[in-house]
Amino acid sequence: MKKYAGAHRVKDVTGMAQISIDLKPNRSVSDVYINKKMDLTELVKYVEKQKKAGKEVTFFHAFLTAIGKTVYNRPKLNYFVANRHIWEHDKIVLSFVAKVSFDDRSEEMMVMIPVEKDDNIFTIGEKIRKKVDSFRKKETNKVNKEGANSAIDILGKMPNFLRVPVVGVLKWTDKKGLLPGSLAKDNLYYSTMILSNLGSIGCGAIFHNITDFGNSSSLLTMGEIQEEEVIVDGKKTVKKICEWGMNFDERIADGYYFAKSAKLLQYLLSNPELLEKPASEKIELPELRKK
Repeated sequence: MKKYAGAHRVKDVTGMAQISIDLKPNRSVSDVYINKKMDLTELVKYVEKQKKAGKEVTFFHAFLTAIGKTVYNRPKLNYFVANRHIWEHDKIVLSFVAKVSFDDRSEEMMVMIPVEKDDNIFTIGEKIRKKVDSFRKKETNKVNKEGANSAIDILGKMPNFLRVPVVGVLKWTDKKGLLPGSLAKDNLYYSTMILSNLGSIGCGAIFHNITDFGNSSSLLTMGEIQEEEVIVDGKKTVKKICEWGMNFDERIADGYYFAKSAKLLQYLLSNPELLEKPASEKIELPELRKK
């Protein structure tokens, strides 16, 4: 396979990286886990300040923007492995599942948010609102579905003898990079990262497996924001802490790269004013200048 839709091949690959792909050809057995407690004390103050100013800013808007800025600064996070080669997405796209309404029977929709170079927390927030609102046709009170969201309904209603072989064909086209564009649209498995804000439903962070289907190489979950007593400069103080569960495909980068990326993410969340600047802005942290 010389081409992969929406991506370009990374040719500068080390021998170690290539051998790791040969030894572990599947994404589902190559994920590594990072558990990280993020200090959101300054972010909580920032969000409260923005709301008092009449701006619709949420923690999830901040999370998504901070992650987008991190990927721009740490480009290997935008890599994926397909057919024993490393590829880079042409765009940075973050995805998540949103409930149409908060009840047990509510439908779930896959949401894809592209992060452009000039995006910031305000434009990202507007993209999320528009995308989620587009799912519901207010005049008919029905859910508006397109792309993969619509295809899932059709496939799911097929009898086994039809659905199983059809899904098998789709998995084969996915593996070859030939999945029709209509099925990749609004398909969270075709994104840079999959996100899940479990704190919004009062749940803690979890580690969620990444799959062989699609080309998403990482999945991040965020838990509840809670007060926690920590020691700073030898003194006890109370901070706003949020636990994150991070899964990465270890074949796209090493643990050192992932750990430094997590440090950059924490820096952005501790300095939320930076989220108002363009997503592609270079963050000049001394320990992160060399990738």
